Amino acid sequence: MVWFSKLFAGQNAQALHLTSRQLQRLAAWQTLPAPALSRSHYRSRYVLIDIAIAGGDWKDGPLGSIGALALTDGLIDLSAALQLPMVDAAAATDAAGRPLAEAEQLSLTPTPISGEQRGEALLALLDFVGKAPLVAYHASFVARRIERVLAETLGVELDLPWIDLAWVMAGLFRELGDKQARLDTWLEHFGVPSIERHNPVSDAYATAQLLQLTLARAAQKGFETPASLIKIEKARRHLYPSA
Repeated sequence: MVWFSKLFAGQNAQALHLTSRQLQRLAAWQTLPAPALSRSHYRSRYVLIDIAIAGGDWKDGPLGSIGALALTDGLIDLSAALQLPMVDAAAATDAAGRPLAEAEQLSLTPTPISGEQRGEALLALLDFVGKAPLVAYHASFVARRIERVLAETLGVELDLPWIDLAWVMAGLFRELGDKQARLDTWLEHFGVPSIERHNPVSDAYATAQLLQLTLARAAQKGFETPASLIKIEKARRHLYPSA
């Protein structure tokens, strides 16, 4: 996934239209220490990431919005949830000028936000993430889109570990079989409510609750750190290479 961002990493600030203030923020993020993957789950900070795709084409459509939520020391911090629109929300109104729901907005032909707005939004994302390990359900899809937009807009390589909860849960919970299940299946199995499915922050919140359950099960089985979750995922991918 990082291969794409490397294509853009050599672009200079002028070509990417970054201001001196934006460059300072970017430099401050780049100098943060690497994530501490050997600490206990309950002394670690994970950042849950989810995205929505605009235009109705989930595979090739433009990025519609990004949602992020932190789980710190095992607790979800709802006060710090981050929702970043990547398309113009002002264009997504009905005939009376009222804003449409997120799902309705994303089905419209998208109008991208300006390059300056996009840069500020993505810097806000980097500020929020810091150098924490990132967690998503089907992380390869989310990571590819996030890393691509960061490379195109800021010329930066994210280079942070991604943990795919789909693989990790399949390794720790055998109630639903030995392979990956859909996110909705896990939510129903554990009775986790989803406030608004396919809203990135709502889905990140639901995924964070699944992560809490996963950390508890992992700790019971002796997998007590972020690094151990990465090992579980790697082992599962090796076991099911075609999944």
